[in-house]
Amino acid sequence: MDTLTLTKGVPDFREGQVSFDEDGHLERGETPTVMNPNDRFALQAALQTKVRHGGRTSVMSMGPPGYKEVLGEAMESVYADDLYLLSDREMAAADTWATSITLGTAIEKLGLPDLIFAGFKTADGETGHTGLQTCWCLDIPIITHVVALDIEPEKGRVRAKRLVEGDVEEIETVEAPMPAMIVADPEFEPSYRTAGERLTLKDLRAKTSKRGEKYEEYLTVWDHEALNLDPDYIGLDGSPTIVESVDPIPKAPAERDATMVDPGDPDGLEDVLEEMEPFRAELAAGGD
Repeated sequence: MDTLTLTKGVPDFREGQVSFDEDGHLERGETPTVMNPNDRFALQAALQTKVRHGGRTSVMSMGPPGYKEVLGEAMESVYADDLYLLSDREMAAADTWATSITLGTAIEKLGLPDLIFAGFKTADGETGHTGLQTCWCLDIPIITHVVALDIEPEKGRVRAKRLVEGDVEEIETVEAPMPAMIVADPEFEPSYRTAGERLTLKDLRAKTSKRGEKYEEYLTVWDHEALNLDPDYIGLDGSPTIVESVDPIPKAPAERDATMVDPGDPDGLEDVLEEMEPFRAELAAGGD
């Protein structure tokens, strides 16, 4: 049972982590990159598949060289065997369509796995297009909003429970032949039913913790030439999407007021000491 999980690095949108320029535009170079949160559910589904059915597990991402750290994190999350990064300047600034063409080509080069796992949208683009379009490029079935998964490898079939229109109150069961793509919903919860599965999970964790320390040894980087891709059909040049305008993300209001004190201002520091005095007295009296 061979699986591939698609993941992506996104800006860390937590308060205090995002950097904007004077016009309110996101400065990616000054904002830390983290794994797309929704991809974690795809990794959980892939890990459950590996524990139950064995086989080779791979993770793939497209982006700048810094995304290799996201792949390293993914390796430890899903206990992956190998990692693939699609990266060069020709791929930069791609919309979801150009990204899907690049991913689809890379997957064909790698060899179509039994199952491809993806998150249902990214935290930066929020379109939910890439997994669907990549699936279209590969011409394989897709099941979206998956919350539970069962696989019958000997029959080449996957059965999944999925939310209907994202409604947690309405669930349907669907089947599809493999190879297929599974888009995991945030409601997905992995299930390890037997003691054997739980022991397998423990063994995989131990093995991968060592591999994760040297994840770059398991990383393959492909540029557009390695994938035999025409630069006119990828990256910015191959992206039909036209962004008319961008609204800056408003900064969250501060949860509490702050008073700025100049360390060289004796009067200001005296005010600080006065504010702290009640707490000092409480600690001296044995308070918490």
